[in-house]
Amino acid sequence: MSAPRDPAADLRRIAFLLEVAREPSYRVRAFRGVAAMLGGLPPGELSSRAAVGALRELAGIGEVLERTILESLAGEEPVYLRRLEATGGRPVAEAGAEILAALRGDCHVHSDWSDGGSPIREMAEVARDFGLEYIVLTDHSPRLTVANGLSADRLREQLEVVAGLNAELAPFRILTGIEVDIEEDGGLDQEGELLSRLDVVVGSVHSQLRMSERPMTERIVTALANPHLDILGHMTGRIVTGKRGRPPSTFDAEIVFAAALRFDKAIEINSRPERLDPPKRLLRLAVEAGCRVAIDSDAHAPGQLAWQPYGCDRAAACGVPISSIVNAASTDRLLGWTAGHAR
Repeated sequence: MSAPRDPAADLRRIAFLLEVAREPSYRVRAFRGVAAMLGGLPPGELSSRAAVGALRELAGIGEVLERTILESLAGEEPVYLRRLEATGGRPVAEAGAEILAALRGDCHVHSDWSDGGSPIREMAEVARDFGLEYIVLTDHSPRLTVANGLSADRLREQLEVVAGLNAELAPFRILTGIEVDIEEDGGLDQEGELLSRLDVVVGSVHSQLRMSERPMTERIVTALANPHLDILGHMTGRIVTGKRGRPPSTFDAEIVFAAALRFDKAIEINSRPERLDPPKRLLRLAVEAGCRVAIDSDAHAPGQLAWQPYGCDRAAACGVPISSIVNAASTDRLLGWTAGHAR
């Protein structure tokens, strides 16, 4: 076990970095106030309280501060501090802009072949004008009839259309893909032979979102283990705005992220303003687990391609390293990664 750190010093450093990043003053006061309080405790009291789980009896200490203090006492740099250090103490918007500048593609884009509002060519041309090198065309799979999901025959037809467009739009690339439904048993809603022909497969849960934790965990892990799947889309299914508000699905996040790491799959940071999925709490866990991520617009119209910055800001706030972002890679590197899933 590592030698204990100084919890009060770690809390003061967190408060300082929060100020640099222009975070709300109440958050700064919370960390700085507890740091001052710890400095006034009798020698040994903090460790004694930590040993018996009594830290929260002290004024101002809630779940986040308790976890931070315990990590410091265990000799670990607190996770909260590591995330702030990852942005260099810069405002989240500045760090988010750096991530946005690193993106070379968008791995979740819809067209009017399913429930999007514009032709494939228009989506591609606007993405090119935004400075991207590629998009992944991910229209829905057949089960999602409300979204005019593509049958196997329609998907085969779309592959031919994309090949023709790529010949015209080069060097910009439209990568072939799908947003495939993850079925209740974890299966993927499209023929395996067709999925094996696609460049990138995004898998999302669109049904039975209120499954209990254990079967939902098994459902997602089964999908992640499938060699056809590359990216887990909007993983909690939550909707955070408007009348369609919907709570997140429940599952064992540690098991899910361990599976994503084991099978080398990516967790999507969905940038749609009504989704912003996963929640920051889960995104931080994914970062700590070492998962790859994809920052996607989930655009259903050309203007929605401009939503990627929302996901970039969330990534910056949660300390996502650029090296873990699959769509910060070149087309060839992205395709090398997906090909490694041996589908």
